[in-house]
Amino acid sequence: MATRILIVEDDHDIALLLRYNLESAGFIVDHTSCGDDAEQLIDEVMPDLVLLDWLLPGTSGIELCRRIRSNLRFDKLPIIMMTARTDRADREFAMRLGADDFLTKPFYLSDVLARARLLTGRMASVL
Repeated sequence: MATRILIVEDDHDIALLLRYNLESAGFIVDHTSCGDDAEQLIDEVMPDLVLLDWLLPGTSGIELCRRIRSNLRFDKLPIIMMTARTDRADREFAMRLGADDFLTKPFYLSDVLARARLLTGRMASVL
């Protein structure tokens, strides 16, 4: 069964790059560029992982992370926060709110793929 990843990213080029590489690695990928739409999409498709940009139009990624963690239906859903914010305090804040991992932009696609596999339990299929 294929693993489903939701990309919540407002930068079209980054979203396209992520989608292409994740699909090439065998993941099913959904995308939205708006935090407001992401909650509904999570409810509809129930992804196995969310790649979540911090700064989004509408509901911010950090607020969306908080909402996901406060919903018992989704509270175990793995979240990788992606952001251009590089301050250690931002990383710690995101992790306290419930992000499982944190990537700063620009990031290496190999890091995204490795972390996606790790958080979705797909590492065994790669080794």
